[in-house]
Amino acid sequence: MPALRDIRRRINAVRNIQKITKAMKMVAAARLRRAQERIVSARPYAKKLEELIQKFVSTLDAYENPFIKVRDVKNIAIVVVTADRGLCGSFNTNIIRKTVALIEERRRELPQDGKIKLICVGKKGFDYFSRHRKNFEIVASYTSVFKKTIEYESVKEIMRRIVDGFLNGEFDKVEIIYNEFKSIVQQRIVIEQFLPIVPKIEIVKPSKGLKVPLVEYIYEPGPREILNNLLPKYLETHILRVLLESNAAEQAARMTAMDNATENANELLRDLQLLFNKTRQAMITKEMLEIASGAEALRKAGMA
Repeated sequence: MPALRDIRRRINAVRNIQKITKAMKMVAAARLRRAQERIVSARPYAKKLEELIQKFVSTLDAYENPFIKVRDVKNIAIVVVTADRGLCGSFNTNIIRKTVALIEERRRELPQDGKIKLICVGKKGFDYFSRHRKNFEIVASYTSVFKKTIEYESVKEIMRRIVDGFLNGEFDKVEIIYNEFKSIVQQRIVIEQFLPIVPKIEIVKPSKGLKVPLVEYIYEPGPREILNNLLPKYLETHILRVLLESNAAEQAARMTAMDNATENANELLRDLQLLFNKTRQAMITKEMLEIASGAEALRKAGMA
C-alpha cells in the first residue's frame, strides 16, 4: 500500500502540470485567433493571384520562362514545414512521417544519379532529419521563423534560396509539404508543386481538336510582361500563405493537445484523490483494529 505522503506529492505534481497545460491552452487560443485572422485575410488575395498566374500560364504554351518550363527531373527539392516547438500533439510527427514516405516515393521515380534535397522550415523537422543525415541531404534550414508574427524578410529569404537553387540547376523540381489549417480540430497535410509552375486551369477541346483556354483575355502591355512582373510576387505570396497555414494549424493542434492534457490531469487527480482517501481510510481502520486488539488483550490479562 503506497504511503500517504507519496500520493500527496503526486497530487501536487499533477496539479502543477495542470496549471501549466491550462495556461498553454489559453496562450495557444489567443495565438490561434490572430493566426486564423491572418490566414483568412490572406487566402482570397493568394487565390486570386494564383488564378491570374494560371490563366497566363495556360495561354503561353511556348513561352520559355524558366519558372514555367518543365525539365527532365534529376534533382528534387522538398520544402518541409514543421513547427519550432513541440507540445502540439502529432502535428510534427505526422508531417515528418509523410515527408519520409514522400522521399521514398520520389526516390523510386528518379534515375540512379538523381538526388532529393531537403529545405527544412521549422526546428522540429530540422532536428529529425539532421539526426539522420546518412539518409537525407539538408541544403538549407530556417528555424525561429514562427515568432509572434511571421516576418516578410524570412519569407523572402526562403523564397530566394528556393528560386536560386531552381534557376542555377540545383533543383529541377520543388515540392512543398505542410499542414493546412481547416478548423480547430482538423489539419490536412498538403503536398504542392512549387516549381516549375504547371497549368491547372480547365481546358476545353472544341470539335476541331484545338486546345484553347476556358476564357481568353486581352492584356496590356502584354501577358509576358505582366507575367514576368507577377511571378516573383506570386512565389513570395505562396510561401507566405504556406507559413501562415502551418502556423494556424500548429496553434490549433497545440490548443487541442493542451485541452486534452488538462482533461487527462483532471481524471488522474480524481483517481489519485480516490486512492488517497482509500489509503487513509485503510490506515485509520488498521489503527482502530490495533487499539481494539490491544484493549482486548489488556482486559484479558487483567482478568487473569
